[in-house]
Amino acid sequence: MAKKVVASLQTAGKSYSKVIRMVKSDKTGAYSFKEEIVPNDKVKDILAKK
Repeated sequence: MAKKVVASLQTAGKSYSKVIRMVKSDKTGAYSFKEEIVPNDKVKDILAKK
């Protein structure tokens, strides 16, 4: 059986979150996904910008 590995994004007392956004390409109109690891206090700012 395969084991599920869970990565911890907490280092040095500061907690982080992985943010995955869907971005539409201007050229082709296709969607792609952009992944970022940001501190928890900046998540709302990252999701608010376009």
